[in-house]
Amino acid sequence: GTTVHTAVAGTSDMDEVWLYACNTDSADRKLTIEYGGATSPDELTEVTITAEAGWVLVCPGLLLQNGLIVKAFAAAANVVNINGFVNRITA
Repeated sequence: GTTVHTAVAGTSDMDEVWLYACNTDSADRKLTIEYGGATSPDELTEVTITAEAGWVLVCPGLLLQNGLIVKAFAAAANVVNINGFVNRITA
């Protein structure tokens, strides 16, 4: 997938990650989010983004740290946009 966010290094601070996706295509598209890794089924989230539905919440403030990475890819190229923000929580 394409890197969306790299979390804060170390284990004392945390990133609270909020992501939204928008499908600009005329067909529904599956979006896969690799949250912190790509090897375990527990690190993958798949969601179907309805065609032309506007912004849909796909990552509801999940926590991440230790330099782990959030990546994403869709079933078709150049039709699903991702936007969002990160709240950095410092110890």
